[in-house]
Amino acid sequence: MSNDAQQEQVPNRFCDGIDAMIRSIGHVVMWSNFILVFVIILQVILRYGFGHGLIVLEELQWHLYALGIMFGASYAVMLDSHIRVDIIHARLSEKWRQRWDLFGIIFLLLPFIAIIFHQSLDFVHESWRVGETSDSPQGLPFRWAIKGVIPISFGLLFIATISRAVRIILSLKRS
Repeated sequence: MSNDAQQEQVPNRFCDGIDAMIRSIGHVVMWSNFILVFVIILQVILRYGFGHGLIVLEELQWHLYALGIMFGASYAVMLDSHIRVDIIHARLSEKWRQRWDLFGIIFLLLPFIAIIFHQSLDFVHESWRVGETSDSPQGLPFRWAIKGVIPISFGLLFIATISRAVRIILSLKRS
């Protein structure tokens, strides 16, 4: 979101509280990227320097990627820095941009979130029920824990999206 758009946001205690929570979670999860870079460097040194990489580090890389991407989505929506079709968006007036964003939220993003969230519940439950671990004996245990990130992150994405929609609606009413 541009600085002008951030300054023009309609203050709302509900949205401000949600955004503060998402910002806090985003800043904590952001450190997983630092750990990810360290793990990648360590794995490269072990594999190419000593000829022996570790499966646990390889799997940890994917888990850390998952944390960053899954929780990063709600952070991106909160900042309005997500990907959109800018060819259309850039040619619209501010009012029509907001309407276009609201259309995308209601008819594309929210249904997608609902489907993924709903489908992930059984997926995570079954993984937890059987105590799923890595397929590799040397891999990470508790695969169900990383799968549990799916409904949690999509729940967070849902409330970030609702906050964004409320802000758009308030802004449209104001103009």
